[in-house]
Amino acid sequence: MYLIVTRAFPPELGGMQSLMWGLANEMSKNFLVKVITDFQENHEKFDNEANFSIERIGGIKFLRKIRKAQLINEISKDNKVNGIIADHWKSLELLKTNKKKYCLIHGKEINHPKGSRLNNRVLKVLNSIEKIIANSQYTKNLAVEIGIKKDKIIVINPGVNSVKELDKKSLDKVESLLKIKTPRLITVSRFDKRKNHEKIIMALRNLKQLYPDIVYICIGYGDEEENLKKLIQKLDLGSQVMFFKDISNNLKNALIAKSSIFVMPSIIYKTSVEGFGIAYIEAAQYGIPSLGGKDGGASDAIDHNKTGLICDGNNLDDIYSSLNSMIENKKYLELGKNAKDYSSKFQWNKILEEYKKILN
Repeated sequence: MYLIVTRAFPPELGGMQSLMWGLANEMSKNFLVKVITDFQENHEKFDNEANFSIERIGGIKFLRKIRKAQLINEISKDNKVNGIIADHWKSLELLKTNKKKYCLIHGKEINHPKGSRLNNRVLKVLNSIEKIIANSQYTKNLAVEIGIKKDKIIVINPGVNSVKELDKKSLDKVESLLKIKTPRLITVSRFDKRKNHEKIIMALRNLKQLYPDIVYICIGYGDEEENLKKLIQKLDLGSQVMFFKDISNNLKNALIAKSSIFVMPSIIYKTSVEGFGIAYIEAAQYGIPSLGGKDGGASDAIDHNKTGLICDGNNLDDIYSSLNSMIENKKYLELGKNAKDYSSKFQWNKILEEYKKILN
């Protein structure tokens, strides 16, 4: 049996939640799995439908961490437990068991200055466990830079589930919403500085001169939403930008599938960095190419000039020219076809084979 310890798990939505659900679900087809995670409201229906055991821990953050560690230490006394897989180094910090430990690393949670208190805590935990699973080559390089032992790190990209057939009702709704608007740019992410919506909107002002019917679809929520809306108003782009939040998965997927380019030229903001970018692969599954940023792990998810482009997210001209080159002569159609083929290598059944090599 493997214990999967995570702070992020459905029914809560998010990239980490999808990653840990995908890993647990795929592992459960090959191993006995028990997930230990944080309490979520209305989790009962979701947990009952899972084909593996899920235990939820409630309480305030600090006490939750202690209670979770105590539970894992107790369960680990069972000889049937082969190992513990965690989504964050902090989930392993209080464990007192000799069972093999594995930790996923994503980028921003280990990105602390060398010699700082947090850096020392990261190194103490990660340098003492069996294996560290980096979500991209970028994250592995970052880990080595901050002092993690290179021979402990293996790169395994996040996986994706096979896409379900698109819902006709949602597809029809998208067409009625967008009508003649084309080309169609889309971003699905939190509204924060790292995701770089601001520079996309600034590039949009110039692209509008060449493509009067262009539209930019923003799906998500976050601290930057009001600032972005003020910028849109200032640049007179109200007819070119559409915001969506709290929408169904069917509608979100239909909006992606009916778009031309997925746009997320991420940057490093303070210590926050895009370690991989599973959203690029999710778009690729629908035949949608991506524009990603050179800072972070997007290069693991986007094959430059084949499935999309990598640009300098800090350079407005580079974002604009990259988008223009993808739109010109509808180059995005060819890139999108390549992206769909490329996305198959990230299917969970293939990704799990990489996990098996270190677990066995």
